[in-house]
Amino acid sequence: MNCFKKLYLALAASTVLLITPALSQEGRGDVVYVPTPQVVVDEMLRMAKIGPNDYLIDLGSGDGRFVITAAKKFGARGFGVDLDTYLLRMARQNAQSEGVSDRANFVEQNLFETDLSQATVISSYLLPEMNLKLRPRILALKAGTRVIAHDYHMGDWYPDDQRDIPVPEKKVGTPGISYVYLWYVPARVAGKWQTQLQTAGKEVPYEIAFDQLFQILEGTMRAGPESATLRGRLNGDQITFTTQPKGSPGNQRHEFSGKVNGDTITGTVRIGEGANVRQASWSAKLMARGEMRAAKDEAEAR
Repeated sequence: MNCFKKLYLALAASTVLLITPALSQEGRGDVVYVPTPQVVVDEMLRMAKIGPNDYLIDLGSGDGRFVITAAKKFGARGFGVDLDTYLLRMARQNAQSEGVSDRANFVEQNLFETDLSQATVISSYLLPEMNLKLRPRILALKAGTRVIAHDYHMGDWYPDDQRDIPVPEKKVGTPGISYVYLWYVPARVAGKWQTQLQTAGKEVPYEIAFDQLFQILEGTMRAGPESATLRGRLNGDQITFTTQPKGSPGNQRHEFSGKVNGDTITGTVRIGEGANVRQASWSAKLMARGEMRAAKDEAEAR
């Protein structure tokens, strides 16, 4: 097998692979597999708030510990993918011995060809360049899908939560520390929306224009020729943003929150501040779908 093919197989197997024999675990041939410490697996699954209604897909399942732990400790179901037949056999044996083989399955498959649509949670221990290659497919999943990763990030898609876990026995990456990350796949809201707000006793139509970069929102809220800037964020299908719409009495601060459901948003808006704050229902309808703004690392990759 030539050197390029060895490297490809090592990376596609997905767990972090090294060239230092002293750090290797059992695996096929000269592919070196480094497992995620169990304490980190537990913490990552807790971060994702995984439970009996979840379906986990582990990209690069190694000895199966993510899927097996999710099934045994949290009641979830799922499967892992890997290219190493030795590790796949080990994972299946581990699932059998832990009594969860009916809920923890393992498949020999290239992770870049895996159907992710079933997942409510995705876990990985992948190098950054692999995460970037997977990112467009992950962002296309259902809003609210959770992604947990060990040590390596998703480039310009900043995590929604991040923790540093002391692991004294860890020798790979940053010795003694594991970095764990959590993302929620954000709903797609880029584009123009229409809503109405009660102003001075009458319904006033507003156009909302969202500029979206992953979970971060900027844009404008316009009534006729008057517009105001807005800033907000998404957490899965949950949206929040603040603005001070022109034309509202005293240009009061408006805090919007709601749930995105396809081409509609429904929720509440808090108007004003302090003792004078009031709350009202609001909804918005999509008028023209836009595209998510290209991240800097995407432009650099071209």
